[in-house]
Amino acid sequence: MADTGAGGAAGPAAGKAPVAQRIDPARDKLSPAQLHFMRQAELAQWQKTLPQRRGRNILTGLGIGALVLAIYGYTFYSVAQERFLDDLEDQAKAARMKTAGTNSP
Repeated sequence: MADTGAGGAAGPAAGKAPVAQRIDPARDKLSPAQLHFMRQAELAQWQKTLPQRRGRNILTGLGIGALVLAIYGYTFYSVAQERFLDDLEDQAKAARMKTAGTNSP
């Protein structure tokens, strides 16, 4: 006879393992051992995804930092290009010279 796997059962249910059930810890009463196992499973899952999450966080931080520096640099560049106050000052100086020249005897 051939070995049919776990339990020696043959038929449609032969290769099926029990499926984990979702539980609500607030609603279902769990033993301390079950709560401890849940914490261990959550920690293992968190540690498994930590390097990927860390890489994404670093990439996001660098992107935001680059955007902030670009805005900061553009602001300085655009303020340095503004000459309208200088033009107004030149016009005011010319107007003062003109009025001072007409008021002189």
